[in-house]
Amino acid sequence: MNPNNIKNVVIVGGGTAGWMAAAALSKTIGTNNINIQIVESEEIGTVGVGEATIPHIKYFNRLAGLDENEFLRQTNATFKLGIEFVNWGKLGDSYVHPFGPYGIDMQGVHFHHTWLRQKHKGTAKPVDQFSLPGLAAKAGKFQHPRPDLKASPFSSMDYAYQFDAALYAKYMRDVAEKRGVTRTEGKIVKVKQNADSGNVESIELENGKLISGDFFIDCSGFKGLLIEETLKTGYEDWTHYLPCDRAVAVLTERLDMLPPYTRATAKEAGWQWRIPLQSRTGNGYVYSSQYISDDEALASLNQDLDTPAIAEPRFLRFKTGVRNKTWNKNVVAIGLAAGFLEPLESTSIHLIQTAIARLMTNWPDKSFNQHDIDYFNRKTHTEYEQVRDFLILHYCATERNDSPFWNYCRTMDIPKTLEERISIYKENARLYREDIELFSSVSWFAVFNGQNIEPKRYHPLADILEDDLMERRMAELHRATQRCVEVMPSHEEYLRDLCKPK
Repeated sequence: MNPNNIKNVVIVGGGTAGWMAAAALSKTIGTNNINIQIVESEEIGTVGVGEATIPHIKYFNRLAGLDENEFLRQTNATFKLGIEFVNWGKLGDSYVHPFGPYGIDMQGVHFHHTWLRQKHKGTAKPVDQFSLPGLAAKAGKFQHPRPDLKASPFSSMDYAYQFDAALYAKYMRDVAEKRGVTRTEGKIVKVKQNADSGNVESIELENGKLISGDFFIDCSGFKGLLIEETLKTGYEDWTHYLPCDRAVAVLTERLDMLPPYTRATAKEAGWQWRIPLQSRTGNGYVYSSQYISDDEALASLNQDLDTPAIAEPRFLRFKTGVRNKTWNKNVVAIGLAAGFLEPLESTSIHLIQTAIARLMTNWPDKSFNQHDIDYFNRKTHTEYEQVRDFLILHYCATERNDSPFWNYCRTMDIPKTLEERISIYKENARLYREDIELFSSVSWFAVFNGQNIEPKRYHPLADILEDDLMERRMAELHRATQRCVEVMPSHEEYLRDLCKPK
């Protein structure tokens, strides 16, 4: 083995981020070639209060070698076809951001341009009628996609999961430990750095034990024990754009019927989530402390719960933003240690997942090539900015003026990158995907249209089809989508069959 290769990896902190990293490293690199250990303390709780995800989680689960049915059982998971947004455009509004396309593209242009042409004519049905995952979500139905049915809406629908984050971390721990990852219990009281390079050399636990490493992965949550408290990396604060800085979470009883979607309801000073799991329901109010007190937020949350509470409320404080560098010297921060973007579009675990994948691509040796580190940091920062802009859109594209919070969101300055996207869409409904950014044109359209942003025009190529042919195609698409929903089983039944004990 090359003596310059990394031999000892120390992951500081467990939780979802730490154990996902351990499971992925043990699968891709293996513990025969490298020693991987996690240091965590049971005295220090994790933030996880239940997680909703986006479809990319399936790729990570496959990489980790998970069996989907076993995963569903172990984490009390349900399927997720999208997110319902309530009261975001204006009070009384509701729309679904679906996991899958609307209709099909025609004449080389995105479907929404053809639909907008119909809308201009006055013959269009609501665009949600052309979204199989959106319709199935609201109907409480689910089945796996059928990519073999090329001409069917079943071929292009997608899905994610809703699961218990604590159970998912436990599941990842079981997977990682079976592959040779070791766990050390203890609180870190001191960090030793190399006098010349500034690299982290070892950590000291409360009981006096020293743990040395070549490479450290900081999964210590908001505090950033290594990346911030030790290396003083700095933090880019985005509170101006995303003013919510607190959350209160409450677990409640299971819903009678399990909806295959997450719900985000805009409230007086933020928004409330509802995440339905097999065993219980996750709820929370993400809010701005500038506009509402903790007691008022809890009272508002309790008032809008669908089922009785089964646990005491948990309060969280956070600051939206990202570290100036998520890789500094021989430390990479993953998860909350790297940055925080509120879970409005369920991106928290995705950002963990992509950080792990990017780390694998740029896996270092003991030289810690600065060009690789700079590339990693640049790509990470861009990814956070792109997700940030999509989240800001939900806030700034509101018509609400019923509270000081929404007045601020509606009139606040926004990043130039988002300003440009909005301006382009308002003119001609064009949407673009920058590089390999997370959210597609379908996602951007779902929010633009769902929050009542009307473009002046649509793509000129959408006019190529003759009126009669366009109307027939749209009618056929509508009928096909409706038929698919009709034949789908209920989410509850489908999940129950998959989760039967072997």
